[in-house]
Amino acid sequence: MPAVLGFEGSANKIGVGVVRDGTVLANPRRTYVTAPGTGFLPGDTARHHRAVILDLLQEALTEAGLTSQDIDCIAYTKGESGRMANEGGVWVGPQLSSAVFLIPICTLLGPGMGAPLASVAVVARTVAQLWNKPLLGVNHCIGHIEMGRLVTGAVSPTVLYVSGGNTQVISYSEHRYRIFGETIDIAVGNCLDRFARVLKISNDPSPGYNIEQMAKRGKKLVELPYTVKGMDVSFSGILSFIEDVAQRMLATGECTPEDLCFSLQETVFAMLVEITERAMAHCGSKEALIVGGVGCNTRLQEMMAAMCQERGAQLFATDERFCIDNGAMIAQAGWEMFQAGHRTPLTESGITQRWVASSCERVDSRYRTDEVEVTWRD
Repeated sequence: MPAVLGFEGSANKIGVGVVRDGTVLANPRRTYVTAPGTGFLPGDTARHHRAVILDLLQEALTEAGLTSQDIDCIAYTKGESGRMANEGGVWVGPQLSSAVFLIPICTLLGPGMGAPLASVAVVARTVAQLWNKPLLGVNHCIGHIEMGRLVTGAVSPTVLYVSGGNTQVISYSEHRYRIFGETIDIAVGNCLDRFARVLKISNDPSPGYNIEQMAKRGKKLVELPYTVKGMDVSFSGILSFIEDVAQRMLATGECTPEDLCFSLQETVFAMLVEITERAMAHCGSKEALIVGGVGCNTRLQEMMAAMCQERGAQLFATDERFCIDNGAMIAQAGWEMFQAGHRTPLTESGITQRWVASSCERVDSRYRTDEVEVTWRD
């Protein structure tokens, strides 16, 4: 019964999870929250992650009731910049103790912010070496999908992956998660986050959550740009429009902040439902699965559920414990990979999304979901 420890830290969430044979034993998480009207910078986010990751690791082990001897593999989000890892391999956070780090680790591979990813990857690789455990680099998007499949029981769904950094419609075929449609500019979560800054909406617990609560009180639908191009969507135009008109409309009383939140949600979610339905029709799919941080929005789930009901399909979704970035999703994807015989050699364990030079580990954010060979599925 393999047990896998997973580290996730690709954005402002830092999580450490433990999964054993399809059971989530622990999944503690912390969030770096900034002031209203601001975003989170990579350097500041990395410092936050370094300050809390060792406590999270100990918390995860205690919650799971395991020691390092009980863990079989270490998984981590293997993401962007490898600069920190190349600076002499020096860890600049709290002192690591061999008495604490005894579990196999998986890291994240794929999208994310360079500095936070580097901080987490250094810990993952250090723990793997101290504990003499195999290491696994995990693609962030694959982590979301495998966690969603585990928690919901969806068998072969069309996946709507929506987060602050990604927007994709995905379906599995021939050992790949194939992308049928995606954003051609910014992600839907990024659109919502940047809109929140315009209205100075609180980032605690997240701007998307606070937009959702305000939208429930909205009464007027403001017409906003709706941009679907075949199977792809664009959110930069709607964001530019609302940034331009928001303060004027609010000042003249044409609408309320709640109306704008309501209108933005209705518009961007309708776009997402449209391309998901088109992909389901193409694939003949009777299952839809929503993953990613935006996926815990109840209004998006309602709109997707209505579409699925009309198609005689079933919607699968999770709550904020597993939709939002978390360590268990990396552990679960790592568990699947570990069982299929995957291992990440230490020499290839930098937080790159693609090797772009043999002499250094650099970031290429175009490491895509459909580039991962999914050997653990038929």
